[in-house]
Amino acid sequence: MAEICRDAGEAATNKGKGSGVARRRRMELRRMRMRSLLHLALVPHNHNKRQLDGLSLTSGLGHSTCPRYGMMSICGRRREMEDAVSIHPCFAGAPCQHHHFFAVFDGHGCSHVAELCKKRMHQIVAAELNQRLKRDTYTQVDKTWWREAMEKCFAQMDNEAVASGSNTKTMPLPFLPSCSCELRLPRSDHVGSTAVVAILGPRHLVVANCGDSRAVLCRNGSAVPLSSDHKPDRPDELQRIQAAGGRVIYWDGARVFGVLAMSRAIGDSYLKPFVISEPEVMVTETTEQDECLILATDGLWDVVSNEVACQLVSRCLRAAGPTTTTTSSNTEEEEDSHIENGSGNGEATAAGFDKACADAAMLLTELALARHTTDNVSVVVINLKRH
Repeated sequence: MAEICRDAGEAATNKGKGSGVARRRRMELRRMRMRSLLHLALVPHNHNKRQLDGLSLTSGLGHSTCPRYGMMSICGRRREMEDAVSIHPCFAGAPCQHHHFFAVFDGHGCSHVAELCKKRMHQIVAAELNQRLKRDTYTQVDKTWWREAMEKCFAQMDNEAVASGSNTKTMPLPFLPSCSCELRLPRSDHVGSTAVVAILGPRHLVVANCGDSRAVLCRNGSAVPLSSDHKPDRPDELQRIQAAGGRVIYWDGARVFGVLAMSRAIGDSYLKPFVISEPEVMVTETTEQDECLILATDGLWDVVSNEVACQLVSRCLRAAGPTTTTTSSNTEEEEDSHIENGSGNGEATAAGFDKACADAAMLLTELALARHTTDNVSVVVINLKRH
């Protein structure tokens, strides 16, 4: 694995045997890996697998079962962790039971908006899809249908985030004791989060993005960006901000009023209407040439290019070969070994967790650290190869 990392990117920093920094980093990565495995093991799994013939949303040669995936999320050189990752296989009911939800959220100001998105976004999307399909015919499900659905979901998520900041009574209790922002003051409107959401269906991939987290598809060895970073100096975003009466000030990079380094986000009510929550939505038909999908926060993309990330993940997945699964009959010693090596237990594997994808995500975080990223780093890798 180390050779793959060195081939794909620049050489990592030298790790002396007696290096306390390297030892602490390895311990942190192991703790984060174990935490991710525990999270994945608790992901609710919908066992309703009824096949509905003739339905474009569920039929075809696509992913009728959960795809293989792995994730890694580390604090890095930041004092606090403000990223959040959400993975929910088969998250919606019929006829969308073969759709899978993946998302990363990068909070700023505090973590509570990112955590709220982690808790609520998949529920909002599932409810919206189910409601729309009760009203619309399946022939109406096209790119416009998906765009309108995701825009409505992001708007609802933004409303909940703004409400949670202005009224602490609406905040889930687990967020209140450890929240570092000014939740106990009358207003807490300076907190927000990016959101990049991927919904993988049997024949299509829907990506909705708000902020500067990113989704990149590796197709036939090439990196295909499925989202575009919302930066204040992006020409169309700059024009929109100025048309609304706002200003972009260059203070350690382009920032809205010299404060926020992104032009779209969930929350941040004090910067509305200049910072909006409307996502850009891309719908892509999946093909046999698709290899993997990478979702990550800007802690990775600030220091690693799309091409290098795809090259590393592709080589890592190819080197791993066929995936092996674990069963509930594992002994305690075997399960401990699986956790230590990143493959998880039988419950996590049954939900789609894959050691090769987790290793690829871990290598990307290590590469970001070696290239001196200053932000939290969260990575989700989804294997799109059909088996």
